[in-house]
Amino acid sequence: MFYVASNAIVLMWHSYRDWLTGMDVTFALNGSPVTLHDVSPTTTLLDWLREERGLTGTKEGCNEGDCGACTVMITDENSSRSLNGCILFLPQVNGKQITTVEGLSAPDGSLHPAQQAMIDHHGSQCGFCTPGFVVSMATSHLNGATDHDTELAGNLCRCTGYAPIIRAAKDTARQPVPAHLLSLAKNTATPQVPKVVDLQSGTVQPTTKNELADWYADHPDATLIAGATDVGLWVTKQHRTLGPVAFLNRCTDLRGITETATDFRIGAMTTLTEVEQILAPHFPSLGAMLRRYGSLQVRNAATLGGNIANGSPIGDSPPALIALGATLHLRRGDKRRSLPLEEFFIAYGKQDRAPGEFVEAITVPKQVDTLRCYKLSKRFDQDISAVCGCLSITREDDTIKTARLAFGGMAGTPKRAGKTEAALIGQPFNEATMRDAMKAMMEDFQPLTDVRASAAYRMQAAQNMLLRYLHDAQGTATDLLAVMP
Repeated sequence: MFYVASNAIVLMWHSYRDWLTGMDVTFALNGSPVTLHDVSPTTTLLDWLREERGLTGTKEGCNEGDCGACTVMITDENSSRSLNGCILFLPQVNGKQITTVEGLSAPDGSLHPAQQAMIDHHGSQCGFCTPGFVVSMATSHLNGATDHDTELAGNLCRCTGYAPIIRAAKDTARQPVPAHLLSLAKNTATPQVPKVVDLQSGTVQPTTKNELADWYADHPDATLIAGATDVGLWVTKQHRTLGPVAFLNRCTDLRGITETATDFRIGAMTTLTEVEQILAPHFPSLGAMLRRYGSLQVRNAATLGGNIANGSPIGDSPPALIALGATLHLRRGDKRRSLPLEEFFIAYGKQDRAPGEFVEAITVPKQVDTLRCYKLSKRFDQDISAVCGCLSITREDDTIKTARLAFGGMAGTPKRAGKTEAALIGQPFNEATMRDAMKAMMEDFQPLTDVRASAAYRMQAAQNMLLRYLHDAQGTATDLLAVMP
């Protein structure tokens, strides 16, 4: 009975995938060019590697970008980076180079230093997670990154323990990068990719925001896919049929950060890794919070525009951007408009975005850094916030001049605490003021109880963030990770 049912599920799944067939994709796999014809745009790289290519070293664990067993190395003109193959659709690797665990060893068969180090330091027991760890290590090794706790935070192991794995990573870092990986960026094995893929099935892959604007205005019900760290789960977990889709990863003019004398303009397709690299020196607390956003693999794919456009009430970037006074830039066809970011979020699941309108950019004004971001979650790494509070308070002498307080997890949208701000402005910067403002916060929010936290816990945690901000500004140690005597 189970066998029959399983076959039925497989048939239904292939029928679903066939609905979107018709796309051509080209890339290099472990140094060899590959051209695929008539493939479903929502086939994940993980599924294709395992089912069609027989490269089973890349594992399926959580199938949602959490465990890192599916980690692959993706190289293009920008960099080599680790990504989760389980939520990476084939069109997203168009024109890129893919290196799996099978491609890490040298042409003569000698092991990559990370592979050898895992053997030498006994970093593997059951071995299921090992290929993902090794690919993450190899990517970090290639990039010269040695913050191993950060680099490997997206790879989970449940039987070995992390001490020998970290020892293996440190050992790897002392070894030279193999020649065949050093030459990745110069590899010309990838065939030329057509400028725009436009199919009767409704799948497009524009290369400019103008092409995207023209197409999306005519197909306002289509799904836009940026990093796929959210949409990928619609396919792998919810088994949705997406209908017409546009992959935005080749819109290079939607990516990057432009710095002027007054602000930073961030393209919607800029990854959170890139945002952290550029903004962290100016707003260190934002950088520290972004380093806890998912894993490195997720941050390498997730985009700032996508994190905003999905409208999640627990998205971590909107509270910080709202506290910084960010402006959102939207586009529909040739028409553009801008609005304060906090006005974009109307209600749960509802944003101020017209059909066919997309996020083009976000502007963050330059300012004296008074921002503090406090992310509260059950796990330090890779966890959804119960409360994310981002506070920015300016003072003249010892009197509060301005206050911008934004929270995630406290309402159906990311939201400013207007009553609390009013209770602060014009008051002395001291504990009595903060405690009075804590009472006002109960007028700003009526949080819900869910699996992550109770309403009462959320309220008390958010209120206490005001006190933490005060102590932070007064030089009291508030780092929750610091070892205290």
